[in-house]
Amino acid sequence: MLDSRIDTFLLLCKVMNFRKTADILGISQPAVTQQIHHLETQYGRKLFQYQNRRLEKTEAAAILEQYARAAKQQERELMQSLENSPIHTIRVGATKTIGDYYLKDNIRRYLQSPDRAMTLIVDNTKRLLLLLEDNQLDFAVVEGYFDKTRYDSILLHREPFVGICRKDHPFAGREVTIEQLLQETMIHREAGSGTRAILEQELLEYNESLQRFQRLICISSFHIILDLVKQGIGVSFVYNILADSDPDLAKFSIQGKHVVREFNLIGLKNTNIREKMHMFFDTTQ
Repeated sequence: MLDSRIDTFLLLCKVMNFRKTADILGISQPAVTQQIHHLETQYGRKLFQYQNRRLEKTEAAAILEQYARAAKQQERELMQSLENSPIHTIRVGATKTIGDYYLKDNIRRYLQSPDRAMTLIVDNTKRLLLLLEDNQLDFAVVEGYFDKTRYDSILLHREPFVGICRKDHPFAGREVTIEQLLQETMIHREAGSGTRAILEQELLEYNESLQRFQRLICISSFHIILDLVKQGIGVSFVYNILADSDPDLAKFSIQGKHVVREFNLIGLKNTNIREKMHMFFDTTQ
């Protein structure tokens, strides 16, 4: 078993507040401080410091955090092996486009084997990264931005990112200028989603932002977004696989921009998680 002080350290890394860490653990703040000081003595490095009254992780803490999270994952793998269960379970996270439109065949084929089970969590990129670091997922499949230096990753697929509108909309099948686009109602995903981050990044290249649109509607459900677009309420940007899922939608692009983004498998570094990744996806080969 890992030293319980590592659990305290990882929780502090997450909440970045000694008092909140103590409250969650049900112990005193001095006890949390003592546990962190013990780890600093053990590893001979300062792990946290205050900068303008703000608690920050040191470089040593970032390294320890990465290895500690990997160790937690490996400990779970060990416990599963010792249980010798006839059922092999994987815990997969997926962003909404991927979970709802891309993984269906993979899931079906993986589960055709009676000795396999799985948990699938569909959420936005930001939330999935938190679940991955909390060891609540084995791996995630994401289309949003993530820190490639922090996670082990495998490129799974490249997918066009396109504008969608009602079939009789003036944009249908066309390239439009950024000025024309800004006159529309933009229906977009919530903060933390991969598709919103990509849209905001593309707008930034034109020195524009979401706030410059005529009207904004924020919806976390792709099904509702597609329905609103088909009703002519506004336009949106989604992956091509989603745009092609409904014959009542038309596609458009920004003039001179043909955006393609990656779908990536990601897991914690310094773990053996690639074996499970390949087990899940190689069933379709």
